[in-house]
Amino acid sequence: MNLDTSIECVLFDLDGTLVDTAPDFVLALNLLLVQHGKQALDPQVISRTVSDGAKALVSLGFGIDEKTEEFGPLHSELLALYLEQIETTRSALYPGMESLLDSLEQAGIPWGIVTNKPRLYATTLLSRLSLLSRCPVLVCPDDVEEKKPHPESLFLALSTLQCKAERCVYIGDHIRDMQAAKNADLIAIAASYGYLADGVDPAEWPADFILSQPEQSIALLNLLKFRQ
Repeated sequence: MNLDTSIECVLFDLDGTLVDTAPDFVLALNLLLVQHGKQALDPQVISRTVSDGAKALVSLGFGIDEKTEEFGPLHSELLALYLEQIETTRSALYPGMESLLDSLEQAGIPWGIVTNKPRLYATTLLSRLSLLSRCPVLVCPDDVEEKKPHPESLFLALSTLQCKAERCVYIGDHIRDMQAAKNADLIAIAASYGYLADGVDPAEWPADFILSQPEQSIALLNLLKFRQ
């Protein structure tokens, strides 16, 4: 399907939206659990927590919070194991996303990534997927004072791309992504195919649209037309 839209740019969250990164997190957390004499977890259980970050995965696996003395060392161990996994990554673009990126590039519409994933891990992963050199803008927590849902990271991406907020979309799989998009006056698209925790309903988020399948992204963007 050809891309025919008035959108000026498309910004993506990374984990659970543009790229299915769960396989690397699953392996890293289960390796850590086994190393500490614990049972490996069901991959689906881990996947539902991926969008909440590495600290949430430590809490999931070990049943502890950040106030616990061993939390910090376990968090560091998990990040080291995760970095090892993304060096030979099992992560991949979601179905239909390669076609979407190709269509955006052919139409001359810039795209970018705005993520809460630290730059070291984001750039390593994107390099392995041959996406880093293609991506006009990558905004990570390292680049801003405030993380999502604060709009600062989206404002930085828009400034870099020189695009107007009201003609740009942000696609993400977490309520904080939709909150950030609305705080920045972007069109908010919820990726309900992403890593949703049990009981979470994207229809309750402040999203303008819900994308249930990544393959539907071009069709959805084609619906977005503006008067000149």
